[in-house]
Amino acid sequence: MTEVLITEVVLRDGLQDEPVTVPTYEKVRLARGLIDAGVRSLEVGSFVSARRVPQMADTGDVLRTLLPDVPATLHTLVFTERGARQAIDAGARAVRLVVSASDGHSTANAGVPTDAALDRLAGCAELLSEAGVAIEASVATAFVCPFDGDTDPDRTADVAARLGKMGARVVHLADTIGAARPSQVRAAVSAVRDELPDVPLGLHLHNTYGRAAANAWEGLALGIRRFDSALGGLGGCPFAPGASGNVATDDLVDFFHGEGIATGIDVEKLAALRDQVGLAVGHRLDSALSAIPAVPAALR
Repeated sequence: MTEVLITEVVLRDGLQDEPVTVPTYEKVRLARGLIDAGVRSLEVGSFVSARRVPQMADTGDVLRTLLPDVPATLHTLVFTERGARQAIDAGARAVRLVVSASDGHSTANAGVPTDAALDRLAGCAELLSEAGVAIEASVATAFVCPFDGDTDPDRTADVAARLGKMGARVVHLADTIGAARPSQVRAAVSAVRDELPDVPLGLHLHNTYGRAAANAWEGLALGIRRFDSALGGLGGCPFAPGASGNVATDDLVDFFHGEGIATGIDVEKLAALRDQVGLAVGHRLDSALSAIPAVPAALR
């Protein structure tokens, strides 16, 4: 049976664009529930400016609380050397370095164009490697940028190759604004594989135009077995106009299971946790399953 690894990103990508700041204890409670539901890989936050993204100011506290006893890989995002040091001080064991393939989004998100952001990440990678922290990487706007339009697959491949040289053991390609089509996923994955044939790839999909399931299916056909998603379809990028929610974990797991693909995640437990997320952020979530209170398993 085909098996995929889903990284749950609701605590980071899901909450970073919300107008409310969810308390630390609630994030910890949600993380433990997700792990109990079978989630083996979980983003718990990002070490970024608390002024620009106040929802992530407690990432260190969340990580420190969870680390001692959870049977899952806990990831945090890092953009700068300061963030890398904060991650190390908090005891991080797995970090994702993030850079945009497009200059327009990189300038809005990281304050500098892509090449300068990559130079900055090289210092981060060195610090993290010396501390024994496992490094993965995410390429934002890998397919489409809200400022620069379609991203050239060769550009995405070049950025991914530079991240590979920094020691990234996995590279994730992100459809930051949910505008990618399967043909663009295919072109970018092929270009990146030419540069990094031995590095596993993942997909980080948003569902702005309802294409996430099609892009996930294309990824599966291309041999990708790592996917990011957020419970209830929560999420968006504060610095990417038009970005909406991530592909919903509950929908993605239900979709995969229906096609005989194993995730190790319990859909019924996710449903209860989805309600918890909705209460925490104070609004209805966007997953398809959240609009259908009870669907018999035999009909899914």
